[in-house]
Amino acid sequence: MTDFFDIDPRLMELARRAEELCRPAFERIGRVEEYNGQKVLSAFLRAGVSEAHLKGTTGYGYDDRGREGLDQVFALIFGAEDALVRHTFVSGTHALATALFGVLRPGDTMVSVTGAPYDTLEETIGIRGENTGSLMDFGVKYRQIELLPDGSPDYEAIAAAAPSARMIYLQRSRGYSLRPSLSVETIGRAARAAKEANPKVIVMVDNCYGELVEEREPTQAGADLIAGSLIKNPGGGIAPTGGYIAGRKDLVELCGYRLTCPGMGKEVGCTLDTLRSMYQGIFFAPTVVASAVRTAVFAAAFYQLLGFGVTPAWDEPRTDIIQSVLTGSPETLCAFCQGIQKGAPVDSFVTPVPWDMPGYDSQVIMAAGAFTMGASIELSADAPLREPYAAWLQGGLTYPTGKAGVILSAQEMLSEGLLKL
Repeated sequence: MTDFFDIDPRLMELARRAEELCRPAFERIGRVEEYNGQKVLSAFLRAGVSEAHLKGTTGYGYDDRGREGLDQVFALIFGAEDALVRHTFVSGTHALATALFGVLRPGDTMVSVTGAPYDTLEETIGIRGENTGSLMDFGVKYRQIELLPDGSPDYEAIAAAAPSARMIYLQRSRGYSLRPSLSVETIGRAARAAKEANPKVIVMVDNCYGELVEEREPTQAGADLIAGSLIKNPGGGIAPTGGYIAGRKDLVELCGYRLTCPGMGKEVGCTLDTLRSMYQGIFFAPTVVASAVRTAVFAAAFYQLLGFGVTPAWDEPRTDIIQSVLTGSPETLCAFCQGIQKGAPVDSFVTPVPWDMPGYDSQVIMAAGAFTMGASIELSADAPLREPYAAWLQGGLTYPTGKAGVILSAQEMLSEGLLKL
């Protein structure tokens, strides 16, 4: 790396030690990568994907074989009855909102059992903002159950809430918090607790950042509905936009009615020239996700050796691609993100600064020099400028470049006099 970048030799020695620590974890990641790669290939074969599936349609998009085949591929990968995969989902939040509005009705109660949802979903629900067009504005009730002090779900509280709830909602990833991300096993246990108390309750999971990190998905452990973004894990760094919803067939159908209109649902919607990238993206996703997880594990070990608090630790099990680094101050946080930006293949010369980003309740700094704008499967880091001044690192299309970006972040902090070796 020193052939190409001006890196302090002491940082390179720490990086070497960190990589040695990570080797057992890397072996585990490789086994999951191989399993999921074979699972994805099997889905392509079972769906009979052909050259014709890669061609898009225009206009109404009637009888779009590629669109229908892509839905089938995603359903098979996620162990779901059906899926709705569209380039017209503008973000993961849009996919989640479509699912929520698709299945909830006035008078229903939605219970978030992982505490507050991700910042961008708060206005969709109606717990922040002017409530214009939110779920609560349409008469959907909202309750929230906090996680236990150890970060695990409160199963007794979930069981108590389920009888009066239409939906039990879980966020798999940590969002802008330091609680542990939820494993598929944990999600399954929460789903069982809810359904034993109310067999009709809908269990929905925000699956963003978690796809293909484990061998199973929440829909294979009791979740009725999951949703996520194609510029995160399942797009493999290739899909330029889009999102997905997967789960029970009747619920996916309702989501299709919300995305388009009742009576048409999934049967319409042209795909233009987007199908090839979405098929390729999900095909490459197991390997790209594994690269992102390796990058996160390396970052945890590297920054732990530098004396920073990290969560999860390098040797903890992984259920998403996110790594938190507690920088301790706004200046160090900004330097960290600026160093990540310097390791980006696109816009490396740009200096990220905090700004009032739409959908967030405080200023946010984002380092994201990506081929696809905002793609967090590509190496990126972001954080709200508030205590504990933690940076949330994610992504890495390849491990060598992800590792380089992590080291460059430390070099930037060192150059700014914010890091002592």
